[in-house]
Parts: sequence; C-alpha cells; structure tokens
Amino acid sequence: MNIQLIIEVLGTIAFAISGAMLAVERKMDLFGVLFLGLVTASGGGFMRDVALGIVPPSMFVSPMVIPVGLLASFYTFLAIHWNQHMIPYLPEGMFQWILNFTDAVGLGLFTVLGVNVAIEAGYGECHKFVLFLGMLTGVGGGMLRDIFAGLTPAILRKHIYACASLFGAACYDCLLLCIRKEYAMFAGAVTVTAIRMLAYHFKWNMPRAV
Repeated sequence: MNIQLIIEVLGTIAFAISGAMLAVERKMDLFGVLFLGLVTASGGGFMRDVALGIVPPSMFVSPMVIPVGLLASFYTFLAIHWNQHMIPYLPEGMFQWILNFTDAVGLGLFTVLGVNVAIEAGYGECHKFVLFLGMLTGVGGGMLRDIFAGLTPAILRKHIYACASLFGAACYDCLLLCIRKEYAMFAGAVTVTAIRMLAYHFKWNMPRAV
C-alpha cells in the first residue's frame, strides 16, 4: 500500500466523520448522514479531477473512496445513536472539538494529496496551479458539506481555513526540493492540521470589514 493510498483512506475517514457529525448536529436522518459524509469525503477530489480534466473522477474509479466514506459515516451514525444518552455528559464543547479535529485532519491530508495528484499529472512546474489544486482538494468537500447543511462555508468565515490549506500546500511543494516525498507529505499535512487547531483554540480569524 503506497503513501498516497494511505493518505487518501485516512483523509476520507476523517472528512466522512466530520460530515456525518455535522449531519447529526443538523438533525438529518440516516440518508442525510451518509450523503453528507460522502460529499465531505469526496467533494474536494471531485472538484480537483474536474479541473484536471480527469474523466471519470477518481472517486468513481477508486475501490476505496465511496465504500470507506459510506462506512465511516455509517459507523459515526451508529456510535452517536447508541451513545446519545452520554452526549449531555460530555465536557462542554467536546462534540465540536471532535468535529473540528477530524475536519482539520482531513483538510491537511487532502491538501497534500491534491498537490501530489497535480504534480503527477504533469503540472509540477506550474506552482500556482499546484497550490490552487491542493487547496481546492482540501477545502472543496467541506465547502459542499456546509452548503448542503445550510451554513455559510467555513472557507469564508472560520478560523484560518483556506489559508491553512494554502500554507500547507506551499510547505509540501517546497519541501519536495530537499526531503523525501513521504516526509514532505507528512510535514505538509501536520502543518495544515496544526494551524487549523491552533486557530480553532485561539479563535484566530482573518480581518473583517465590520
């Protein structure tokens, strides 16, 4: 199993959990939980593949993305359903922390995956396009998740979201010049996740007009 496949599976699980948890929070039924989890897990990769002209998009070709996304969403639904009596006793903010942590992990993993796919597609010398596709892969699923859940997308409002993805994509792209790809991908993903969680903890936001 290569590093790209490992990252794709882990990122799919993390994003599917975050999408499923938001669906539960928004009082959706089982279909809504599965749908939102899968959209979150595959939406960014779908947008990236459309931008690259890859037809059909890899989510429909990969034997992992749709089954793993659906299973992760289903088990999230079951875990919350079976333990719903314990939710009121969780520490304040724990549900939101888990949702944000899984979202941050998915954002980091899918950002470096998007950069890697763009490079392997032959665009390694076009750094701006590579960084854009890394960011699009990272934020695309969460953006669709928020739209379907009736929320303003996090990319437009929430704690250094797209900027974290863009910075991590740039870190990965630069580190490829001096260290092995596996280490560069790990460093880029950790950078995105760390920035997102620090921004969540300290309530960092981009400036607003009012």
